[in-house]
Amino acid sequence: VQLQASGGGLVQAGGSLRLSCAASGSIISISSMGWYRQPPGKQRELVATISSGGSGGRINYADSVKGRFTISRDNAKNSVYLQMNSLKPEDTAVYYCDLYGLGYDHSARHYWGQGTLVTVSS
Repeated sequence: VQLQASGGGLVQAGGSLRLSCAASGSIISISSMGWYRQPPGKQRELVATISSGGSGGRINYADSVKGRFTISRDNAKNSVYLQMNSLKPEDTAVYYCDLYGLGYDHSARHYWGQGTLVTVSS
């Protein structure tokens, strides 16, 4: 499974960016997709996840992004998106796309994209 993320860049505080991630390759089932980030010098942290299933899936946000970021998903395209509004300098990080699912080796695991850099200037 390969995850291709795009949409990062440099933006001023208060601005917006939209990240996109498309999954390709063979997988039996996808439990959830989402976004994590790794700020400079810090550990990777959860940003938002969205599970598979009806009614748009169950969504989980980090407290630090609630009300500013919106995650969405297109199941038909195996894609996940992150609309980021009211960006703050502390949102600066490498953002990683994540997929949690069951591969053909019958093991459930996380698959990660290559990361896309988001830089928010003050």
